[in-house]
Amino acid sequence: MVLSSVPAPGHPAEHPARRPSAGSGAPAVHGPRPGELPPVHDALLCVALPAFAISPEHGQLTGHGPEGVYASGRRLLSRSVLRVGGREPVPLQGRLAAADRAVFVGALRVPGDTGPDPGVTVERSRGADGSERITLRSAVPRPVRVPVEVALGTDLAELGAIASGHPRPELRPSVHGTGLRWTAPDGRSVAVTADPAPTDALAAVGVLRWETDLAPGTATTLHLRVRAERSPGVAAPAGGGRPGGHLLADARAEGDDHRTGALLRASVEDLRALLQRDPAHPADVHLAAGVPWRCGPATAEALWAARMALPLGTRLAAATLRALGRTQLAGGTESGRVPGPLRDAGPHLPPRCTGVEATLAFPVVLAEARRWGLPAAELEELLPVAERCLDWLRRGLDADGLLPDPAPGGPWRAETQAHAHRAALLGADLLDSCGRPGGEELRGAARTLRTRFRAEFWLDDLSGGRPAAARSAEGRSWPQFGGWAAHLLDTGLLDGGRYAQGLLDRTETEQLARLLGTPALDSGWGLRSLGAKEPGHNPFGHRAGAVRVHETAVAVAGLAAAGYEKEAVSLLRGLLDAAELFGHRLPEMYAGGQRTAGTRPVPHPAACRPAAIAAAGAVHALTALAGIRPDVPGRTVAVHPLASAPLGALRLSGLVVAGEPFAVRVSRLGLGMVEEAAESLQLGV
Repeated sequence: MVLSSVPAPGHPAEHPARRPSAGSGAPAVHGPRPGELPPVHDALLCVALPAFAISPEHGQLTGHGPEGVYASGRRLLSRSVLRVGGREPVPLQGRLAAADRAVFVGALRVPGDTGPDPGVTVERSRGADGSERITLRSAVPRPVRVPVEVALGTDLAELGAIASGHPRPELRPSVHGTGLRWTAPDGRSVAVTADPAPTDALAAVGVLRWETDLAPGTATTLHLRVRAERSPGVAAPAGGGRPGGHLLADARAEGDDHRTGALLRASVEDLRALLQRDPAHPADVHLAAGVPWRCGPATAEALWAARMALPLGTRLAAATLRALGRTQLAGGTESGRVPGPLRDAGPHLPPRCTGVEATLAFPVVLAEARRWGLPAAELEELLPVAERCLDWLRRGLDADGLLPDPAPGGPWRAETQAHAHRAALLGADLLDSCGRPGGEELRGAARTLRTRFRAEFWLDDLSGGRPAAARSAEGRSWPQFGGWAAHLLDTGLLDGGRYAQGLLDRTETEQLARLLGTPALDSGWGLRSLGAKEPGHNPFGHRAGAVRVHETAVAVAGLAAAGYEKEAVSLLRGLLDAAELFGHRLPEMYAGGQRTAGTRPVPHPAACRPAAIAAAGAVHALTALAGIRPDVPGRTVAVHPLASAPLGALRLSGLVVAGEPFAVRVSRLGLGMVEEAAESLQLGV
């Protein structure tokens, strides 16, 4: 069983979470209203899928809301309250030590202390799997004996039930070895064991107790381990265990702006923490969309994240493509399409189809993975799936050469046309390079789409015009402008490290860049999903004004590649500033309020953090500073850094091109130099 995927606002899950049926015994609680999720934006989430732990900043798991330790979509531990000497330690600090571990520091005074100084400090180190190390340190100038107790509890509830406000009643424990054990009516059970063994285990109240002697200046440590058990008749989780190998390179950044190193390091850690196995094919892994609510099967977001993480290696992209390829429809009018649910598209447009997005993304990711050095054997395996995606694209274009989303009634979205145009051009290049037919037909379709888009989607006005968000079959246009327009700048690499032609001409591209740099779109923290002056703008709306990290990263890279450094740098600085205030772990989105002196980015209450699309977006934005253009089939790699060197000197190392380590340095003068690359590659300018 994989982790449950719970629908967040605007993010319907691939498989809706199951909810308790009537009469299930779930307690009557005042949970979230329909469509509302319990907030976790102020919690510390340590993640190593399929396990994760949600902890408040003070570290005590009280059983309230979504707090607890989870594995494979089920809560293993909901309560873990530490008391020393009959009192809870005074919380001093809670922080993430790594993507999969949180540390909490507290203090307490012992009898006989004089003055305000605490004599004993308590440190709790909690892992994503629930393992915990409790260390007590004494600065008291005499030996002290302190009783320690941990009150534990669980409901073994599914994540979907907890998200909907209907958890199970807490189960009654029994003494089990050196700890406690809980068993649910369905036969599932979980055990907590302790080392050293507790002095006493009180099953009636779920408490483990120790009598601890502390000499002056010494420390003692208690270890707790949480382990899910399986009773006869209960199926084992499919594809359990952490993914093996090194799918993502240990990339590093260093330079004049220290934030680049911290952000890249945290993003790589989060991407690794979000890796999970394909349930039916445990050898393959992909990225979960985000924790805690979106840990379901691979979707279009997994493809986009794998694409933006290509500088870390091609293995993740290949595994994600295999996982999506196995879901491809065969036979009938929809043959070749990757299935996916409808997803909210904001206040102005009807829902869009994530399956259309994934189908168009598939050949793009495969083509670019080939440029970064995807092995020939994997390319041959995945190429037939990409061909079927491209066949579906050709059949799906209407008489005007545009692609409706969802088919067949549309509307015709600008973002979808950008995806289709890029897929056609990169797909044609891919087919030609692999000696397959169909490339010229795809290029012709791209030319027609480009012509129709400029005629039908560009809205002229006195300010220079703007692209429409969408059109209907009846000729209606949606003029609302937002971050979706960044995808019009996202083209992709062709043979020789060239960028594919975009949908817009040079004048229109210049106008689009100017619009993306205005305060209506650039919030100061990143790109708004809907302009601040547009009807229906809501700073917290995921498609109505919130900053979506994915769109901001796409805009940074697209603007930089098109030569509009001023606008790209403004968005990049905003993203870096926001990341620093989020502890370098970017959520998938945050409020798009205007930045002013003394303000901070405001978290979205339902946003996942960590999120694959945000972590990969940070990698994408940072590597755009160096402008790396690989063409491994052509045995070349070039760098085109931003001439203004907006962050000063920068060195990126530990990247992967052609399966070998790659490092590049950008000087304060904006000059790029490749320091390490595969011997088979010729360095270009």
